Amino acid sequence: MRNCNAATIMESSPPLPGGARGGTTVDASHRSDCQYTASPGAHMPDDPELILSVPPHMCAALAECEPRVAARAFAVFDPPATQLGSGGGTAHALHAAWRHSGADSFAAWLAGRRRILIHGGGESRRLPAYAPAGKLFLPMPALRWARGQRLGQSLLELNEPFLHDTLASGGPGARLLIASGDVLLRTDAPLPAMPDADVVILGMWTSPEEAQRYGVLFVDPHQPERLVTFLQKPTPDEIRGRSRELAFLIDVGAWLLSERAVACLMAKCGWDPQRQQFAGGDTPDSYDLYGQWALSLGEQPADADPDIAALSVAVVPVPEGQFYHFGSTAHLIDAAYQLQNVVRDQTSLGAVPSLAQPRQFIQDADFGAPVRLEQNHSLWVENSTVPASWTLASRHVLSGVPANDWRLALPAGACLDFVPLAEGRWGVRCYGYDDSFRGPIGDAATQWHERPAGEWFRRRGITVEEAGIDPATDLQQAPLFPELTRAELTEQFIAWLIAEEPADDQRLRGAWLTAPRRSARELAQQANIPRLYAQRLQLRQQALPKMIAHGGKSVFYKLDLADAAHVYAESDAPLPSESGGGDDVMQGVHHRMFRAEVRRLRDDADWQQDEARSFELLADAIVDRYRQQPVLPEFRLADDQIVWGRSPVRIDLAGGWTDTPPYCLEQGGSVVNLAVELNGQAPIQAFARRCDEPTITIRSIDLGLSETLVDYDQVGGYRGIGSGFAVAKAALALCGFHPMFNGGRFPALAAQLDDFGGGVDLSMLSAIPKGSGMGASSILAATVLGALSDLCGHGWDAQAIAARVSAIEQMLGSGGGWQDQFGGLLPGAKLVESQPGLRQPTVVRHLPTAFFDSPEYQSRALLYYTGITRVAHNVLREIVRGLFLNERSRLDTIAAIGRNSRDCFDAIQREDLDGYVASIDRSWRLNQQLDSGTNPPEVAALVDRVTPHASALKLAGAGGGGFLYVLCRDAAAARALRIELESDPPNPRARIFDMSVSTNGLRVTRS
Repeated sequence: MRNCNAATIMESSPPLPGGARGGTTVDASHRSDCQYTASPGAHMPDDPELILSVPPHMCAALAECEPRVAARAFAVFDPPATQLGSGGGTAHALHAAWRHSGADSFAAWLAGRRRILIHGGGESRRLPAYAPAGKLFLPMPALRWARGQRLGQSLLELNEPFLHDTLASGGPGARLLIASGDVLLRTDAPLPAMPDADVVILGMWTSPEEAQRYGVLFVDPHQPERLVTFLQKPTPDEIRGRSRELAFLIDVGAWLLSERAVACLMAKCGWDPQRQQFAGGDTPDSYDLYGQWALSLGEQPADADPDIAALSVAVVPVPEGQFYHFGSTAHLIDAAYQLQNVVRDQTSLGAVPSLAQPRQFIQDADFGAPVRLEQNHSLWVENSTVPASWTLASRHVLSGVPANDWRLALPAGACLDFVPLAEGRWGVRCYGYDDSFRGPIGDAATQWHERPAGEWFRRRGITVEEAGIDPATDLQQAPLFPELTRAELTEQFIAWLIAEEPADDQRLRGAWLTAPRRSARELAQQANIPRLYAQRLQLRQQALPKMIAHGGKSVFYKLDLADAAHVYAESDAPLPSESGGGDDVMQGVHHRMFRAEVRRLRDDADWQQDEARSFELLADAIVDRYRQQPVLPEFRLADDQIVWGRSPVRIDLAGGWTDTPPYCLEQGGSVVNLAVELNGQAPIQAFARRCDEPTITIRSIDLGLSETLVDYDQVGGYRGIGSGFAVAKAALALCGFHPMFNGGRFPALAAQLDDFGGGVDLSMLSAIPKGSGMGASSILAATVLGALSDLCGHGWDAQAIAARVSAIEQMLGSGGGWQDQFGGLLPGAKLVESQPGLRQPTVVRHLPTAFFDSPEYQSRALLYYTGITRVAHNVLREIVRGLFLNERSRLDTIAAIGRNSRDCFDAIQREDLDGYVASIDRSWRLNQQLDSGTNPPEVAALVDRVTPHASALKLAGAGGGGFLYVLCRDAAAARALRIELESDPPNPRARIFDMSVSTNGLRVTRS
């Protein structure tokens, strides 16, 4: 890590769109960058590099305060004694990152990897509470409609998913995404594929009144991707005038640049590609990306420049785009409130507070002050202690307030910010809700406490000159804020600072005049950011037990509980109680897993007891409906009839894991899979008949094993996946051959079989290798249930069988989802979607099989058994544990997997082979992202051999082994790959299988 010490900011540079600032001027004695790299293997190979422009003090504190960010980002602040502007700041950040990489050529470095550069290093004048660390690290409240959010999450964390999706949607030439750090962008719609232009600018539709505060893109109304003119903050009248012929969008501060565009921007900042340095050495020229460079883009640029005109440019309207600006104190609360209300369907919010909540946000706080819903609107309390002795009004931002027992009454609009400084001292910043910290302090138009700044002095009997301040001093640089020890922070003094009519107290007046005072700029420069973070963590730890106690009526069980468990485990709070979540099954599941994780992190040897109980709670909830609805087997066939069930296996094309509890129970699932027969046959088969002996005999044709069951205990001995007959025993139990599922109507199995008219002879065949990844165990369960259903007169359809297979998975302790059984029960290709809820109602949309019968597909598709085995339930348990804990990374990845299933569905429906190939490739990448064991070394070696021949490939199931599904580049590549694999297999078991689309799914017939 480079040395990145605190620096003294002198001036700020022009703003980026939305108020973030690109350049910062710092004292010349300090370096301007610091870098942290992830450990090897921490990211997928094609993950973009993250470059952050941050305030100098945050750059120095990043590794200590934001280790997750520091592990994967290059952090930089602008060089000393310069005002670079947003363009120059971009050039500097790229130059610094290149220099640190050690690469010889800037051009080669730029071409080698995609990058995201986020500007977040401005002064934050209009949002002073978060100036020290920068708006990128603004702590955001957990959103009531979302899962997996982290207590103390930052604006950066919430913004990254959209930015990553944007870059992933970029054309092949896109190398750099530039974004503003004080804007949060999101959409619930899929992003379109971005044009492969040199400059791609994302925009959103809005009104002239809203657009006047941002850059505005004037576009062809019939072809909105065509940029005509870019203007920075035009007036509403100018927007209306141009809109007679043109459509307009706001620039949301997210730009994709090609290598050519970056080279052009660098050149405008003085970069010489031959000498590989700027005209000023290591420092770029001042240049504004939005106020200069952008004005030269488009068909009718506001400021023509032939170099920039040579670049191709495109505008992409963000579908259903949402734009949240955190440019000011008022924006902070407005944007947070809008975010909390993204989901307006109150029935989908569960037990969390309804939309009736006011604009009040309290996080990482010890808060006891009485509040009323409307009288105390626009309230933000963060990292603060606010006891019951405080009286609040409205429009308050309270940040950093240390522990106190003061009796304070805050006037409306009063804000307090306590900034930790060196040697345990505090800077006390008092200000008004709408203050902008701009303008000469002696000017009547300059607002402080939402009044002319001079009024604060006049009401306290002080002149600006007496305070040693030149009236021409900009408010941001005026030494207004006293630096005090904790003992000097008294109730009387704080009240005097904020009162509308302060006491005429010479002692307090003298204390303010004689105290060391800092300007807003100096508070940002000199803040002790690790102290600020430490106080925030301490308050969070104190708040967690209270959150858990009220978890049934709060957002707690939707949080990233893995992260919360770390915070809790490091505190001295007692272990949470065994019971939690009230009557809500899923909250109880999450509670026990949270408790298990806390115990594990505290090295409690018995943590697995709570984990096991969590799995049991979920299993009981799924299986219990069948206990409550007992069934009685009745034989209605001819004595000599045999029931024969046979099923195809399935290839998971896209969406796998979204069908897995608890994810599907809480979010719904979406899977596309394909039913296939192997080597001309349905590989999963079951035969059932009634026999004379009053026993149940189970046979496995492929294993050459058999077992005879003579009592209920043996039928109920299905727990434990290792048994060769666990699936069959669980299926028999569910079919009513066990008192738990038949209402206890018989004293013994023999009596029940006597009533049935004889015993049961069940034979099974799984003509596919174990660990195939083709869903064989679940499809075997479905096939057995199908045969037994016919034998016993139950008449279950595919939906009923699939639901019972999910119950079998829970009975066995494997905890699988529903896609495997649907894959084998139903023919062909289909999209299967479920809604949230324990019962998992599903909708199946069948896809045309002509796509898979086409000559081009047939000539390119290949199915290869790798000979490598990895049993899915080992993978399942680890990932499901993460789902119980709402781990953000897992939830985000599975959500992306779900979105990909709809892309795959659309591609097949359109018979778009290229789109289908892209979705298969995305499935493989996302599966690896979810589970690093998906592609172990033995598989990776085979994949490396296959890749030169393939357009896309993926393992058929959870990964780690089994079947490899390959779409070759063309027929010749398929032939070449077949020859290579047949002549040099990776192991003796590996071989090619012929596959054909099953047009039947499960077939059950009688002899």
